Amino acid sequence: QVQLVESGGGLVQAGGSLRLSCAVSGRTFTSGAMGWFRQAPGKEREFVAGIKWSDGSTKYADAVKGRFTISRDNAVNSVYLQMNSLKPEDTAVYLCAAGINSYSYLFVVAEPWSYWGQGTQVTVSS
Repeated sequence: QVQLVESGGGLVQAGGSLRLSCAVSGRTFTSGAMGWFRQAPGKEREFVAGIKWSDGSTKYADAVKGRFTISRDNAVNSVYLQMNSLKPEDTAVYLCAAGINSYSYLFVVAEPWSYWGQGTQVTVSS
């Protein structure tokens, strides 16, 4: 059974940083991709970043480009999201997603992604 477990969320002041982790178990996605989405109350799920597992190619939403960095660690089957210069509008539940195809990291909508974690809350105070 595939499981994605996020951690690292919390409360931070504007301008601060957080590092989210997503531990993957049950299978590997070395021929696929991983991604991060976020969902604020009353809003649709929003793409944040994606990474192709094999070569580390990445894609970012315009809203986070230059502030967030997605990375993966093959040795521990985990994906990370380093978030810097956080803003109040970054407040949301952040969800880890896995795609079985290598090009999945380009998908900016939720439907094509195959597996999801439960999410971790990130709150940025002004």
